Amino acid sequence: MPKHPVTLAIRALRAAKVSFEPHLYPWEPRGGTAASAAALGVDEHAVVKTLIFEDDTKQPLCILMHGDREVSTKNLARAIGVKTVAPCTPEVADRHSGYQVGGTSPFGLRRKMPVYLQQTIAELPLIYINGGARGFLVAIDPKEAVRVLQPTLVDVTTGGDG
Repeated sequence: MPKHPVTLAIRALRAAKVSFEPHLYPWEPRGGTAASAAALGVDEHAVVKTLIFEDDTKQPLCILMHGDREVSTKNLARAIGVKTVAPCTPEVADRHSGYQVGGTSPFGLRRKMPVYLQQTIAELPLIYINGGARGFLVAIDPKEAVRVLQPTLVDVTTGGDG
């Protein structure tokens, strides 16, 4: 297996003593979590997407969602007590996170920002989350993600079906 990249995310995981398993796959533009799940032969529900949003005052926030679900911006805004939230453009997301869209990890973010986690992710036995580069996921215990990121747990899937 080729060596995996040592990104800011990997450095953050190592510093926090998180056990992880690296997974490289051929990245596809606009392939999203469906492509990565298919390439790795795992359930897309266990692949976690890292999304960078902004609130109505342009403050960045990070939301972690199941790969096969969408974030309800209305429910997220209500959950965090702001008027509106919206996904950042790729350029703005890159600036806030320090990563390229498609390779954004919640670990080792450039700017300190609140992290929100769809609560049902914490119930999974194993998650696949971006390791800080396109075509690179790490498998970790979601309890470790909760320990390191200290996210606010929310229920913000569209339809609220978790």
